[in-house]
Amino acid sequence: MTLTLDSRQQAARDWFESLRTRICAQFEAIEREAGSDARFTFTPWDREAPGLAPGEGGGGVRGVMKGRIFEKVGVNVSTVGGAFAPEFARTIHGAGEDPSFFATGISLVAHMANPHVPAVHMNTRYLVTSKSWFGGGADLNPPLPREEDSAHFHATLKAACDAHDPEYYPRFKAWADDYFFIPHRGVHRGVGGIFYDHLEGDFDADFAFTRAVGESFLEAFAPIVRRRMNESWSEEEYRAMLEWRGRYAEFNLVHDRGTLFGLKTGGNIDAILMSLPPMASWS
Repeated sequence: MTLTLDSRQQAARDWFESLRTRICAQFEAIEREAGSDARFTFTPWDREAPGLAPGEGGGGVRGVMKGRIFEKVGVNVSTVGGAFAPEFARTIHGAGEDPSFFATGISLVAHMANPHVPAVHMNTRYLVTSKSWFGGGADLNPPLPREEDSAHFHATLKAACDAHDPEYYPRFKAWADDYFFIPHRGVHRGVGGIFYDHLEGDFDADFAFTRAVGESFLEAFAPIVRRRMNESWSEEEYRAMLEWRGRYAEFNLVHDRGTLFGLKTGGNIDAILMSLPPMASWS
């Protein structure tokens, strides 16, 4: 990777990559607890764009594991830079007049084998145009919602938010409720979480909050997995999960901004679409 990074960009990239390592280790540990030897496979990729030599625009690493508990989980990190296409630049914060950009982040989606274990999404990112900001969040996506699990997930994210600003959780929860909504179905894709973008007040404070969101993720999700992963399920519950996954796929392909950003900036197709479930159904 031949991008030149300043100290803030390097610090953000290093932290996202360290978070990836810890998350993958924890997910592999859960597979060990279930008697599975599944491990992540990591595949590096270079950003592709006209006029760029391999590596000149940065790239990333796609991590995927298919196991007994995690039917399919992707944990990706990327650090890319270059220039947006003019039409797309006008849709990006701070890029309307100067299309140059830098972006680094981590993105995670887990689809679970057991319908009683929620799917989950998390990402945190740092972007630089003529402005610089952090964004991200996490949301829980159970095919068969359980109040105990939803309450635990939200309480953990709330604690992370409250440690930085008491206004963050209600604001970012409402943002997630609005964002993770499938308009053509008139339903939310899950039970929510938090979502934030354009956090650009003070770099150190905003980076600290973004780290807190990432750190809280395992505390929010791993206990739910361990609580539910050995529960039995019926054929009806499995079919309900496949139907629910269809809704999840619809959101990610039609409405998700991260999917569009990756496709518009020369990202790796397999990494971008790792969010799609391995099996889904429509009836």
